[in-house]
Amino acid sequence: MNISFPSSFCHSRNGYSNKQLPFSASFDLDNLKTTKYHRLIGQVEANQRHTPFTSRSQGRVSAVIKPSGGDDAFISPAKSLRRLLDSPGFHLGPACFDALSAKLVERAGFDFCFTTGFGISATRLGLPDTGLISYGEMVDQGRQITAAVSIPIIGDGDNGYGNAMNVKRTVGGYIRAGFAGIIIEDQVSPKACGHTSGRKVVSREEAVIRIKAAVDARKESGSDIVIVARTDSRQAVSLEESLWRAKAFADAGADVLFIDALASKEEMKAFCKVYPLLPKMANMLEGGGRTPILSPIQLADVGYKLVAYPLSLLGVSIHAMQDALLAIKGGRIPSPGSMPSFEEIKETLGFNIYYEEEMQYSTKTTQPFLERDAPDDPEMRNQSAKDPVVETVIPEIYSNNVAGGSSGPFTDIWSRKLRVRITDEDGFERLDVRIPAGFLEGITDMVPALLGINIKSLLDDAALEDGGKPLLDFNEMGDRIQVFLE
Repeated sequence: MNISFPSSFCHSRNGYSNKQLPFSASFDLDNLKTTKYHRLIGQVEANQRHTPFTSRSQGRVSAVIKPSGGDDAFISPAKSLRRLLDSPGFHLGPACFDALSAKLVERAGFDFCFTTGFGISATRLGLPDTGLISYGEMVDQGRQITAAVSIPIIGDGDNGYGNAMNVKRTVGGYIRAGFAGIIIEDQVSPKACGHTSGRKVVSREEAVIRIKAAVDARKESGSDIVIVARTDSRQAVSLEESLWRAKAFADAGADVLFIDALASKEEMKAFCKVYPLLPKMANMLEGGGRTPILSPIQLADVGYKLVAYPLSLLGVSIHAMQDALLAIKGGRIPSPGSMPSFEEIKETLGFNIYYEEEMQYSTKTTQPFLERDAPDDPEMRNQSAKDPVVETVIPEIYSNNVAGGSSGPFTDIWSRKLRVRITDEDGFERLDVRIPAGFLEGITDMVPALLGINIKSLLDDAALEDGGKPLLDFNEMGDRIQVFLE
């Protein structure tokens, strides 16, 4: 038995350690042998791909891999996903809802992920997943998600947003948006969220036609997007009906089968016996749904290939934001243990990578004007100050401290920074930020306790000293407030 786990481990803050989540590998639980998975990279616009389509009886055209010793393989998202489906093991896929959540999934070491209509409707519209979100909004959100990561993404295509012709348009749009796969379901319009009441499905004939239309759209586009056929008929009709539809979807050309809201482990086993060699997808609805929550080992034993965790990221995000808002409403900021530091946030978003790349294109003329040597001629200096070559400095600060002709050490203060540090009575750090030393209005807006303190006078006295210098250190309402000139 093989199970694929993410490569990185959960933060110890959540109660896990690197001993609990092994590095990315295929784990053979029978012989205890491990084999590293090759990380599939690269992303190509689907409308630029010209992969030949072949029928189910002929098999799929395999991805083109460069000879060993060359550069890394560059394959399409769909090919990456197909390689994953063909590889040994059982694969876990959290559901993302925007570019940031997708990036976090990739950074955690997962090989793929899903998008969730539930999550996108919630985060983009603030509305329930009841068919209110449109095809255009879903494909636009998907385009942002796929552009942010290199792992393959399976998009939630709902019921195709109409008849068979709408399904074809939806599949084509998802291909152009960079999706590796698309889920098409058989609900009526407007659709209902999975595991909720009131779900209805279209007729057998219309359900099968939707999958055939999706397959035709894939063929006509020249892509190889993976089609995941979903039926909600277990809850709407019966188990027997859902099994019949799963078989019909496979015959129509679906690549992965998915019956939502199966009610027991026995029903899940019956489903996985339908075309055993065709991959099956499970949906583990966190927080309570109609399908029992099984462990990865149990799901692999039943016969599943893919599993989606649709609410984990959205659910913990809602809870964390509610806690943070309660703290702010009470006059506090979230404790350091409940959120990453500013440096960690910047690292996650790629600031450091951006700065490193930006340096490749920097020249002397792109440096801030005040950091260059000023001309000796006073008239030239004043003229240069009025018309900066490249950067615009905040007008009111610039005119008050430089352009007015004032002399003294404060004219050089822009080359230095103020560090503001606040710790609570327990020693936990609540704020640690650096801002340009001339931005006096900004610092008082940030820390109201500094209102009424003549920081400019303190800067005039300290500006000529080398290294960092403490300017202020006092207690306010139980917090220790420190200001340094660096």
